[in-house]
Amino acid sequence: MTALIDSALRSRPLYLLATAWLTYVFWWSGLSKVFDFQSAIGEMGHFGLRPAPLFAAITIAVQLVAPLAIIACSRWAWLGAGALAGFTLTTIPIAHRFWEMNGTEGFLEKALVQDHVSLVGGLVVAAILAHHRRRSLARN
Repeated sequence: MTALIDSALRSRPLYLLATAWLTYVFWWSGLSKVFDFQSAIGEMGHFGLRPAPLFAAITIAVQLVAPLAIIACSRWAWLGAGALAGFTLTTIPIAHRFWEMNGTEGFLEKALVQDHVSLVGGLVVAAILAHHRRRSLARN
């Protein structure tokens, strides 16, 4: 049983699947924005980001390119994870200002912020794992 678990944890398919799941929220949002760029512009404008088209384009680039660095387990996985972590933390004061809200709305936004913090932790773990995985493959 231990050998089976060890084999699974070392498998490339499981790594690809897990990192695709971890970064799903980003690349799916990026793809959605690509296919409805006007809504992406509207979203940026809603949060006061100007010029909205530029912020929409930058957001799409980060949401699509950074996950690829992690999923591919490239030497730039740390940069992809860092970009997504920074992006995620930046959304808190821009889009999830729970401290200015009352009742259920504030409670739900605070829960989203807590999810964001956990996601940042997962991204750091992914960067560490990618680093160790690459070093291990280089030794073999």
